[in-house]
Amino acid sequence: MAVQGKMLELAVTAFALLIATDVRAADPGTPKQAHRPSAEMPELAGRGQHQVGTVVEELDLGDRRIGLRLWFPARPEGDAVRQHYRHKRAVPGQQVLELSEQGMALAPAQALTGQRFPLIIMSHGYGGWAEHMSRLGETLASRGYVVASIDHRDLPFSDVASFATSFGSVLVNRSRDQQAVLRAILDGSVTNSTVAGVVDPQAIGVLGYSMGGYGAITTAGVPLDPDAPAYRQFPREALAALPRPDPAMAGQIDAVVALAPWGAQPDAMVWRDQDLAALKTPMLLIDGDQDDVVDFENGVKRLLGTASGSDRYLLVYREAAHNIAGNPVQLPEGADFPAIEFLTDPVWRKERIEAINVHFISAFFDLHLKQDQAMRRYLDVPVPLAGAGRWPSSFGQQWGGAVAGDEQPDYWRGFQRRWARGLEMHHKSAGE
Repeated sequence: MAVQGKMLELAVTAFALLIATDVRAADPGTPKQAHRPSAEMPELAGRGQHQVGTVVEELDLGDRRIGLRLWFPARPEGDAVRQHYRHKRAVPGQQVLELSEQGMALAPAQALTGQRFPLIIMSHGYGGWAEHMSRLGETLASRGYVVASIDHRDLPFSDVASFATSFGSVLVNRSRDQQAVLRAILDGSVTNSTVAGVVDPQAIGVLGYSMGGYGAITTAGVPLDPDAPAYRQFPREALAALPRPDPAMAGQIDAVVALAPWGAQPDAMVWRDQDLAALKTPMLLIDGDQDDVVDFENGVKRLLGTASGSDRYLLVYREAAHNIAGNPVQLPEGADFPAIEFLTDPVWRKERIEAINVHFISAFFDLHLKQDQAMRRYLDVPVPLAGAGRWPSSFGQQWGGAVAGDEQPDYWRGFQRRWARGLEMHHKSAGE
């Protein structure tokens, strides 16, 4: 027993020494993130150096109006206050849900002048709203982007017939809305000309979730196939109204992020293989491998394999379903299952998903819109399965929240030891 006690004492002493000295294991070249939302989140998940302003716009498209929420690097005015975002979700047959999110953006505020910032058009899914991804939008703005989040105002429905009309209008209007917003910002016709004046027209990205992803791929230049299964029930006038890419506008788009994009699955097939293969714009796809809404296996993976002209990545949340975008929400006690199903995931914490999304979306946009080649180190992971990454450690060694950097080349960069799990990253270069 005395020998065992001595061994335990030595082990505890060694453990204490390792804790005291483990800070030397951190990569000294790793940039610090002072504003990560939680110490467990990956390196690029935190806010950037800029204060964020916000303003709401209205766009008249002739036959309908849409909303626009802008987030941008800002110089707040003296009476500026943090904005609170509220949304009422009212769906027939379901409980009315009041959602509330405290933002970090300030208003009133003037756009930060003296430099130009890349523009990101953000587009929500069916039944979403402009602030559904407000945390992502605000964080990107703090990192030096102008983010224009569209409120598409999808038509409400009360029965099967009105649902068909509502969803059909989404098929027609998603890309149309995105193109209209991009055109309005570039030509300065948005009412807040200060914001339009700081946009860099040579650095434009489009980010869409679900139906927003459907629109983003077309906005980037891939034409819709009017003979696709998705449009079989369309009357002739609706087929004629399907949006077409504007070649000049598509040529200005430098990067696309599509989260759980709808449209490539066999029962939709809205793009032909040869048209997807002609896309040259770099693309980051993100989805859960259990997403049966857009058919991960036969839809999203088809995009990865078919868009061979694009340098493209696919980030996969293993065991996650469709809801891999949107703010984490605090659901009220007694919320009904449809609300839970619409806003959360059965396996993954939404806070964790959001932070990982910010990490990789920031790296992808920084690479392609700011030409920061160092960001490839975060995207070109050493192994496709995050859990297979290797980061050796001595007995009892603690890492104190250090993230993988140059000293850990066999682990996903920017993640803490043991914390890069449940993820996959696949990459195909243009021509593959």
